[in-house]
Amino acid sequence: MEKLNISLSANSGNKDTRSGFGDALFKLGQERPEVVALSADLTGSLKMDKFAKAFPDRFFQTGIAEANMMGIAAGLATGGKIPFTGTFANFSTGRVFDQIRQSIAYSEKNVKICASHAGITLGEDGASHQIMEDIALMKSLPGIVVINPCDYNQTYAATLAIADYEGAVYLRFGRPKVPNFTPADHKFVIGQALLMREGSDVTIFATGHMVWKALEAADALNINGISAEVINITTIKPLDRDAIMESILKTRCAVTAEEHQIYGGMGESIAGFLARNFPTPVEMVGMNDVFGESGTPDELMEKFGMDTHNIIEAATLVLARKQY
Repeated sequence: MEKLNISLSANSGNKDTRSGFGDALFKLGQERPEVVALSADLTGSLKMDKFAKAFPDRFFQTGIAEANMMGIAAGLATGGKIPFTGTFANFSTGRVFDQIRQSIAYSEKNVKICASHAGITLGEDGASHQIMEDIALMKSLPGIVVINPCDYNQTYAATLAIADYEGAVYLRFGRPKVPNFTPADHKFVIGQALLMREGSDVTIFATGHMVWKALEAADALNINGISAEVINITTIKPLDRDAIMESILKTRCAVTAEEHQIYGGMGESIAGFLARNFPTPVEMVGMNDVFGESGTPDELMEKFGMDTHNIIEAATLVLARKQY
């Protein structure tokens, strides 16, 4: 497990993670002629404009036909290309699960499924677009890597890294501007967790937009004399099991925080691993078996229990269950 030891002062300004994807895709287009991109009528929303303009012969606008897009991507991969598909997370997973299962996962195709507008922070578009089950869907498929970066810099680095990986990848990112706090020159390693803050009393495992909130919670807990360790689980599948165990052997209790249903998400993966290897008290912060609704990202994160104070409350609860 690599140590970054990030403080809240590391925030270099708010940027949307989808722009990290778009900027890195353009860089790949400049450096990797085998990289191609496909969009399901959402080129602007996925920030794929620069790639499309610079490499029109390697960009495929499939229209609102996501299932066809996945089939085309599988065919391009068969021909030696490295296809990056782009649409909203809801349409990248739920609408095309059969095509991904049959044409990409089962067929072991080198396709990068890149999904924006994931989670409740999609905001005003409402429950029909706010998929909170996509990680569960994708991690259930054999052989697919699932990555959920926390900020612009990490999304940029992850996009570059998956081009070098031979195999299917689900890359999840979001719509709103969020703190950008990981180092710009950090090299992304698939399957590696990152230690963001060292602590000894409780471990907070966070992913995606929740990493920053976990750091805020750790600072608040520290003021009250509770030492919280924060670990960024950027790769949800495969899990960095060594990193999880290293931290849990020290703290012996955990909170998981994710912008996803608690059923089938990162938290369940961690809890399952611990149940099989080192039974540990775990509290989960996430969407609790409900659909979303229209609202601003901040309003929705507060209403559905995925804010900084919810992580603090979960840490207090799990500490009360801790066996020393």
